[in-house]
Amino acid sequence: MSVKPVKAISIIGMMPELDEVIQFCGDSCCFQPDDAMSFYSDTKNFVPLNDKNPYSQPMQQLKNACELGGFSLTYSQETPTQKKDEELPAYVNRFVKEMESILSRKLVLEQQIDDCRRSIEQVEHFTGCDIDFTEIHNCQYITPNFGRLPKESYEKLSAYSSNRYAIFFPFSNDDTHYWGAYFTIPEQKNEIDRIFSSLFFERLEVPPIAGKPDDYLKSLQAQLQEAEEDLQKEQQRLGAFWEKEKKECLAVYTKLEEMNSYNEIKRYAYRYHKSFILVGWIPADKESSFTEKLDTIKSIEYSVSDAKDVRSQTPPVIIKNPPFIKRYEFYVKMYGLPCHNEIDPTAFVAFTYTLFFGIMFGDVGQGLVVAIIGALMYKLKKMEIGKILIPCGIMGMIFGFLYGSVFGFEELLTPVHQKLFGTHGKLIEVMEPKSINFIIYGSVAIGIVTIAAAMLVNIVSSLKRRDYESAFFGANGVAGFVFYVSLVAGLICQMMLNVPIMNIAYILCLIVVPLILMFLREPLGRLCEGKKNWQPQSWGEYCVQSFFELFEMCLSYVTNTMSFLRVGAYILVHAGMMLVVFTLAQMVGGAVGYTLIVIIGNGIVMALEALLVAIQVLRLDYYEIFSRFYIGEGRPFTPVVARKAR
Repeated sequence: MSVKPVKAISIIGMMPELDEVIQFCGDSCCFQPDDAMSFYSDTKNFVPLNDKNPYSQPMQQLKNACELGGFSLTYSQETPTQKKDEELPAYVNRFVKEMESILSRKLVLEQQIDDCRRSIEQVEHFTGCDIDFTEIHNCQYITPNFGRLPKESYEKLSAYSSNRYAIFFPFSNDDTHYWGAYFTIPEQKNEIDRIFSSLFFERLEVPPIAGKPDDYLKSLQAQLQEAEEDLQKEQQRLGAFWEKEKKECLAVYTKLEEMNSYNEIKRYAYRYHKSFILVGWIPADKESSFTEKLDTIKSIEYSVSDAKDVRSQTPPVIIKNPPFIKRYEFYVKMYGLPCHNEIDPTAFVAFTYTLFFGIMFGDVGQGLVVAIIGALMYKLKKMEIGKILIPCGIMGMIFGFLYGSVFGFEELLTPVHQKLFGTHGKLIEVMEPKSINFIIYGSVAIGIVTIAAAMLVNIVSSLKRRDYESAFFGANGVAGFVFYVSLVAGLICQMMLNVPIMNIAYILCLIVVPLILMFLREPLGRLCEGKKNWQPQSWGEYCVQSFFELFEMCLSYVTNTMSFLRVGAYILVHAGMMLVVFTLAQMVGGAVGYTLIVIIGNGIVMALEALLVAIQVLRLDYYEIFSRFYIGEGRPFTPVVARKAR
């Protein structure tokens, strides 16, 4: 449906033309290279081109240098470089060398500034002390220990008055600590250190203060100011260097990106004697323009094949959908991309997901809020789920109108329904017994129609893949479709409409025969494909295995259909939760309390139900629908794009 066809193209030419062919393929922006070895049966003379990519390392070096400098590189062809290919590495080496010179000087200055600030922070605690720290550091038999002591611990020092060395000299203090030092001699060092450790003394690595702290602090501040001025100069130097080199740097980077892309294609090419072989994929609608330009290159030959004719390879997939359906590709890609020869389920998902969400989340007010939140999520955060919530919220508003529910108020739309539909009350009274039965039966009916539609899609998709076993005899093929629809139609007519259609002929032709065909699906499928060994190796083993598989299939029809009861269940859950909210609001009483409970309750119900409904609808799509016809083992079409600005 929306899987665009692709074609395989094989290009053969003389080695001197390889670079020109690769450059053309890269510039075309629609060529995805593939391994040529898997396209040919006789590959004994194929030799891979192991040429080293000379542009990858310079490109990475240039990117790393600019990132360290805080500059971003963007692809641009506005000003192409005049440098030849062999001159690009030399330019990169010069640029990186100059950039690293400036950045290394900046790094040294930044480290110097950090050290100065750290030293200033430490020295400030000891200012106001009229002591020459040089003399303290020069003492041979006394060791100073600088740090801070909690005020509670300072008061406890009196308990150690018997030890004349257990003395703390405070220099400054804050709300919780005293900053200062205690001194030890070799004979008392262990004891004094133990005492202060028990008092939670925190030792600091104080810089080697020369002279008095106030004087040393001034020298540090002068060093800091000088370093900051030097750093500013280096920053200006870096900015001037970038302004000077920016234009050429971007041009060189663009050229390196292109050449690197060309060499990425070259990795897939093989040498065959004096020729090269390059194989890849192009969109079918680009074939004429691609080959027309390829014809201008001399001494090459090429052949184009349809994807369906290339049995040895899995062609890449291009998905193309209208804008509304395209947003649901987010869910499909989470499950897997469709193969080239199967139906893209995105349109199916777009319809079922939006419809089921609206049915299960039926409320005009809450649906409007969900749509607004989805729009904001996409506009502000570019979240793909936001684009999906917009139509889901709108569908919730539509069904909310049918249910007559606006933020849980069930009677606001009653006059509108009476005038439009001529009813005595609302069109659908969700909590009435008759409506509950209608909702339950309607949910089962939705499940039956959805499952039958998924079977039809599987039949078409299986025929497209030439999987005749699945198309005709599988549980979701023609036999399964006839069995399921006939059984459901027969039970409805027999039990609900009192139409006795399930006679012997009906049962034998439309129920028993499809069961037999599903039981024999594997040998019958092989017969349809023309295989000689269509019979199983052991009929006894096959019959036992097929019996249990058939029993499981029949059971799955029931469980899958009943699984759609959750569609109706969430309609009732929504009404029930809002009933609880209004009951609590009435119990609180008062205009303010009532309004507050209603607003908070709506927010909780909306957030909880939106999350649960989104998950449950996705589960229905994945397990009850996708499992019937979707393989999802495709690979994306990712062409090599050399000239991105085109």
